[in-house]
Amino acid sequence: MSVAERAQRGVREERLRDDITTTADFGAIQTDHGRGRTVLTGTDANRRAREYLVDRLEAAGLDVRVDAVGNIAGRWVPDGVDPTAPPVACGSHLDSVPEGGIFDGVLGVYSGLEAVRAFQETDADLARPIDVVCFTEEEGARFSNGVLGSSVASGKRSVEEALALEDDDGVTLDDALSDIGFRGTGRLDASQWDSWLELHVEQGERLQDAGAAVGIVSAITGTIRCSVAIEGEADHSGSTAMADRTDALAAASDLILEVESVTNDLTAERGDTVVGTVGKIDNEPNAINVVSGRTELGIDVRDVHYEPMETIIDHIQTHLDDLESQRGVETTFEQPYDIPPSQMSDRCVDALERAAERVDVSSLSLHSGAGHDTMHLADVTDTGLLFAPSRGGFSHSPREWTDWSSCAAATQVLTAGLADLACE
Repeated sequence: MSVAERAQRGVREERLRDDITTTADFGAIQTDHGRGRTVLTGTDANRRAREYLVDRLEAAGLDVRVDAVGNIAGRWVPDGVDPTAPPVACGSHLDSVPEGGIFDGVLGVYSGLEAVRAFQETDADLARPIDVVCFTEEEGARFSNGVLGSSVASGKRSVEEALALEDDDGVTLDDALSDIGFRGTGRLDASQWDSWLELHVEQGERLQDAGAAVGIVSAITGTIRCSVAIEGEADHSGSTAMADRTDALAAASDLILEVESVTNDLTAERGDTVVGTVGKIDNEPNAINVVSGRTELGIDVRDVHYEPMETIIDHIQTHLDDLESQRGVETTFEQPYDIPPSQMSDRCVDALERAAERVDVSSLSLHSGAGHDTMHLADVTDTGLLFAPSRGGFSHSPREWTDWSSCAAATQVLTAGLADLACE
């Protein structure tokens, strides 16, 4: 029996469930359906979740470090293994969106720890250390647009830049992490890892529909987020004739429909991985009897190929020019978030496919429409992303649910995949 086959048998569903349900108590919210949590970076709930993780890592004999932006990494060095050898890393995040679910991120962190415990209990003969990692602010609900900790670990954002980020109340990440005791030192450097695997709930229904136990991700969609401001002229809704109006909200509505139209055209041409969403509107003065004077839009564009994303952005900018000439509004366009699509490495995909065969569970090859820390890490090390089924596809909601047996099966696949990589 191979190391991978023996190790996956050491995974304990009850132990994994206990860690996830205990973490669910931190930031728990009242809800009529399911079980929810709100854990924003630097809050007391975040402190408690982090402290519990550190306790569990240390109890399993891992050497824990916290870097300057709060990334947590626990390293296990098996007996006889060179401690300086590049480790195989795994993990995810513990923060949540407001009123999120209990599995998003948390499953990825504790499945990594459970894999290490399985290795220990089966005396796995590995050739590399294992790192279990929790990244800071993957969700981007307080200080950033998301994947903050991994952007620093991959070298795409400096420690100083990250620590200077402020929330809506002017509190810096530096101060928030210091307040909860997780402002560490140095920088976790993902380029020093041999490879990286992340287990995450799917956040969709493809696995459920296919009856597959796990999803093996081939690529993560790129994401462009842009902010548009449209300046019109606020006027009285009763005394201003239609021909005399410069209505910011009407112009914004025109743009929203244009985003939908061009995205639908690209979907028909390129496939349904292309998506474009106007998900945020701020309107001023936002009164029923006032023609809108200013409207701000938040637009999110994604695909597994960069070219269609660029096409949508080009259409948005061209349409803004049209709105200025045709409607008399003034517009501004900003693109603060631009992450290209990420391809998973053949080496890690192959390891996960072999792992699913060894665990004897069905797998499905698919892309990820949601962003994950893995997309930053893919630029600096070999990466693989594994999905567990989401019942009903619900996520970022208290209705988020993955059966405990599914969590355990996916963790077995993760464990076997880690063993494969760590034995090379």
